[in-house]
Amino acid sequence: MICIKAEIPEDLCQIDDELKAIYHSKDSVCIWVFKTRKDRNAFVDETVGMNKNQRTNHYNANYA
Repeated sequence: MICIKAEIPEDLCQIDDELKAIYHSKDSVCIWVFKTRKDRNAFVDETVGMNKNQRTNHYNANYA
C-alpha cells in the first residue's frame, strides 16, 4: 500500500465510499461522487481504459 498525505475536505470524507470513484495519475487524484452505488459502478464499468480527461467528460455528460 502507498499512502500520500493530503488534506481532504471533511465533507468529502463524510460521503459513503461506495458513492465515490477515485482515479489517479502521476500528477493528480480525482474523486467523482455519485448519487447511487449503481451509478458509481456503471461509471467504473463504462470508463475502463479511459484517461482522466475522457473520464471527466463522461462524468459531466452522464452524471453531473
